[in-house]
Amino acid sequence: MKGKQVLLTGGTGGLGLGVTPTVLAQGPDLTIPYTSLQNVERLKQILPPADFSRIRFVPANLSDEASVKQLIDGMGKVDVLIHLVGGFSMGKTHEYSFDDWKKDFDLNLNTAFLVCKHSLAKMLENGYGRIVTVGSRGAEQPAGQLAAYCAAKAGVVALTKAIADETKGTNITANCVLPSVIDTPTNRSAMGAENADRWVKAESLAEVICFLASDAAKDIRGAAIPVYGNV
Repeated sequence: MKGKQVLLTGGTGGLGLGVTPTVLAQGPDLTIPYTSLQNVERLKQILPPADFSRIRFVPANLSDEASVKQLIDGMGKVDVLIHLVGGFSMGKTHEYSFDDWKKDFDLNLNTAFLVCKHSLAKMLENGYGRIVTVGSRGAEQPAGQLAAYCAAKAGVVALTKAIADETKGTNITANCVLPSVIDTPTNRSAMGAENADRWVKAESLAEVICFLASDAAKDIRGAAIPVYGNV
């Protein structure tokens, strides 16, 4: 990805702390939207100054279309979109509030739609693009008490495959990774760390993402690739 312009959403989050350094090692310039300066500082602490200088941080609300459009218009071009933003909450379906359901869809699916929509428009203008989204094992193997999360992530997979179908005959690809539990501080806090050695490492997932975002993956379109770790 040397010389490419990459939009990396969620680059300062728990998953992003593992993915961002791996993406930077491929040589691109990054644009990372953020909502928390504290998270930006946390990322800064783990990156060499030379790598940090290749990141443009932009405050943005990825659930708001005007904010997303402004973010992407400000990039000039988008060669690669890597969409990491997401999160889960748990609850039994008959007890789950509709407000929480809508929040899960806003966070996991609606953000994906907005950044894909506006990044894809730029890619079509320039005749090149790589889109990589993050689904979940739960998109294909839904689990109890995760109905909203699994349904939203299934939507991310469907969105990605639809984009892949729409872009046949172009030099634009769209693919999705399906991680199982990712070893992040948030997941360790929520679920305990006793099985964390079997979870997917963020750096391992990053290697798959970077391959899909590269020219080497030009013949892979509409894939949903399982990255399950050892669970």
